Amino acid sequence: MKPVKIIGTGLNPDDLSKQTADIIAKAQVLVGGKRLLDCFADPFADKGAKKIPVCGNLNEVVESIKAALSQKLNIVVLADGDPGFYGIADLLVNKLGKNNVEIFPNITTLQCAASRLKISWKDIVTVSLHGRSDLLPLLNSLSLNDRVGVFTDQKYNPAKIAEQLLLRGVDTFRMIVFENLCTEAENICELDLKDALNKTFSALNFVILDRIGHPEISLTPGMDEDTYIHQKGLITKKEVRAAGLAALKIRPDHTVWDLGAGCGSVAIEASVFAFKGRVVAVEKEPERVLQIKENIRRMGAYAVDAVCGDMPECLQALPDPDRIFIGGGLGHDDSVLIAAANRLKPGGRLVLHLVLTGSLMRAIKYLNDTRWPVSISQILVSRSVPLCDDMRLESQNPVFIVSSKKC
Repeated sequence: MKPVKIIGTGLNPDDLSKQTADIIAKAQVLVGGKRLLDCFADPFADKGAKKIPVCGNLNEVVESIKAALSQKLNIVVLADGDPGFYGIADLLVNKLGKNNVEIFPNITTLQCAASRLKISWKDIVTVSLHGRSDLLPLLNSLSLNDRVGVFTDQKYNPAKIAEQLLLRGVDTFRMIVFENLCTEAENICELDLKDALNKTFSALNFVILDRIGHPEISLTPGMDEDTYIHQKGLITKKEVRAAGLAALKIRPDHTVWDLGAGCGSVAIEASVFAFKGRVVAVEKEPERVLQIKENIRRMGAYAVDAVCGDMPECLQALPDPDRIFIGGGLGHDDSVLIAAANRLKPGGRLVLHLVLTGSLMRAIKYLNDTRWPVSISQILVSRSVPLCDDMRLESQNPVFIVSSKKC
């Protein structure tokens, strides 16, 4: 069986090496996006070679390639840039097997863009928004990195990206847009996010978001309460917050719910651990939701979603969680606890911070009835306060930490 040849066309198919040009010329089946297939129209017009366009129908494309493989045809797959860098190579290796593919690398858009800026590209974190319904990978990357490269698509073009970032309060990055690289129409523009809103860009573009400032507050776990904008008394004490986050055992790719989020302190600090995942802070009071959003902006925790709504109804639209934190009490009934527990993924963890003994007993009963293992801790924090020329310890309200794992 002849291996499928996956060829990176770089940024300009006219610059292909003689070796790869000859391989393409001998293809009996040519696979690629419409733009690339059009670049090789003439050599295939008279020899009856079959063309398979790639336009989002990847499963159909793979099946067509498998059918051609069984006929022992010369199959060539064309990929923009390098096929192994946000390209089709991974998919075809997984579907066809390593022994049935041969990969020919080439220059990537990222490399070319970095060369135009005369900077190293090794430290630029790159994300792809192709086919996505949200900006989550970009938002996570902006929280942690100074330069982020973005492969855009028709939905998330540079203007749309700028709009969404501004809505989230992102004010620490500028945008550099690279249009039609390595062609006669090449254009590079550097602009503030606000200036990108009303511009029209070529469909063939790449974006680098370059940090121009740092968040007002450096985000770390266990931050002092006065670091956050919050209503008096409606914030989890830092010592208790740290214990709750430890009980959650958050991993980088987890989806985390913070229910009854208050000012968002638990959600924001959870994002330090779920830096490849998703964190949702749910709060019913609009004023507190505004505080959450402002805390997100000030601390650069851009990937945290602040959701305003009444629970449990508003939970229906949220992605299923790996971890749930409930810090605002259980209310008058157990409806929020039951709804949240039902949505928790198998093996997921649930952590509650409770002050009232009645709420504690209700939570224990529900978790025992579900046959989930229960662990209970009581945190009693005392803090030093000045007294004459010395100090004394002043006790805070004790908090019960209830943690469980969904069986």
